[in-house]
Amino acid sequence: QVQLVESGGGLVQAGDSLRLSCVASGRTFSSYSMGWFRQAPGKEREFVAAISWGGSSTRIADSVKGRFTIARDNAKNTVYLQMNSLKPEDTAIYYCAATSRAIARIMAQYDYWGQGTQVTVSS
Repeated sequence: QVQLVESGGGLVQAGDSLRLSCVASGRTFSSYSMGWFRQAPGKEREFVAAISWGGSSTRIADSVKGRFTIARDNAKNTVYLQMNSLKPEDTAIYYCAATSRAIARIMAQYDYWGQGTQVTVSS
């Protein structure tokens, strides 16, 4: 089992930055590829970013490419999502997820999920 706890969300203005963190506990963090997903009100959950076990490979959704980056610190059992130049359409609950598979964009490939952290971007 892996427990994931997200933090760092909040209310910001358009153009601001936020850094989300997700701390993992349980099994060896470095054994898992990690991902970030988000779900806006009335919409389906969507892929945002993913990072491989060692951090050498990343995937970023086209909708946030150039603004968001993903990183991990295996010594701290933590994965980060740096969000710059935030837009109102980035408003959503952001979820951290872990998979024992290779880096993935598909929700169904993830085994463990956090409870989410709310990000609200005002115009």
